[in-house]
Amino acid sequence: MVNRLLGSAALFAKPLRLLAPLLLLGLMASLVPARAQDRRQNAPGAFDFYVLSLSWSPSYCAEAEERGSGGRSQQCSGRPFSFVVHGLWPQYESGYPEYCAQPSPRLPRNIMVSMLDLMPAPGLIYNEWDKHGTCSGLPAKAYFETIRKARAAIKIPEEFLSLSDTRTVAPAAVEDAFVKANPGLTNAGVAVTCNRTRLSEVRICLSKELQFRACDEVDHQACRRDEVTMPPVRGG
Repeated sequence: MVNRLLGSAALFAKPLRLLAPLLLLGLMASLVPARAQDRRQNAPGAFDFYVLSLSWSPSYCAEAEERGSGGRSQQCSGRPFSFVVHGLWPQYESGYPEYCAQPSPRLPRNIMVSMLDLMPAPGLIYNEWDKHGTCSGLPAKAYFETIRKARAAIKIPEEFLSLSDTRTVAPAAVEDAFVKANPGLTNAGVAVTCNRTRLSEVRICLSKELQFRACDEVDHQACRRDEVTMPPVRGG
């Protein structure tokens, strides 16, 4: 009886040993197209739309201060800022490209300096060019001109232009305020993000022609908290 059981086990084991390499080959085959697709997706200029990310500067500076680095930041030690441009990000309907040219073309210093009124941190400007700008398919000057045009197309609600005291807000109310201030923008095309306690960014989806559009994936990444705080504008 035992011998028969051992013989049966051996019969089953042999097909399994033959099947294992086939399963491994199938797994490898399923992975190769995905990797190739990722490489194609990082082709400069091959994207669906932009996300303009506007960072609430006082929140960033409060976090930098907690890390002990706030005083060293141009953004946090100079003139007061409210919403500043974090970046203009090429996006896919699902996911996004990044670092589309390695090494990235050198960003001329004069272009960096020209953007400090909107993006008051040299390191941020250089990083945004390397990570996102190279995916736009535009030369550096044209990419940053596009950032300026995108920012000019957005009206900041008056209640957020200058806060002299910390304000507790509902992320949904901030989103509604941007929709009200910008005709054509809908709730499906804007997302408010946050950390554990503070409002972080307002992200607005724009077509390549800088027209408002919906963006399901970005919208679904919005802050889910009922309330967050907005630290005051320094000097406001």
